[in-house]
Amino acid sequence: MQIAIHSVADLGLAVRAVRRSSDVRLDDLAATAGVSKQFASDVERGKPRVQLGLVLKLLGEMGIPITLHIPRSAESELAALRLKGVRPPRARTVAGSATPPKR
Repeated sequence: MQIAIHSVADLGLAVRAVRRSSDVRLDDLAATAGVSKQFASDVERGKPRVQLGLVLKLLGEMGIPITLHIPRSAESELAALRLKGVRPPRARTVAGSATPPKR
C-alpha cells in the first residue's frame, strides 16, 4: 500500500501502524535498528526534529522503502550529478565542536 506523507505526524502514524501490525515492541524495534527507544518513540509521535539518517535506518529495518517523485525536468540533472559522483555537502562544524555553525 502506498500512502502520501505530508507531515512528520503522518510518517509517525505509518511507522506505528506497521510496527503494531507486525507485533513488534517499540524497544525491540529500537534495539534491532540500533537506535534508542526514545528515538523510536519520538518518530512514532511525529517529533519534528529527528535525525533523518536515523529515521531512514529505522524505516529500513521495518522494511518500509522511501520513494521520492521528482519532476521530470530534474531527472537529467540528477543523473548528471550521480555520474559526477556529487554528494550532498556535509554539515560543517565549528572547530573543536560537534555543533554546526549558526547561519
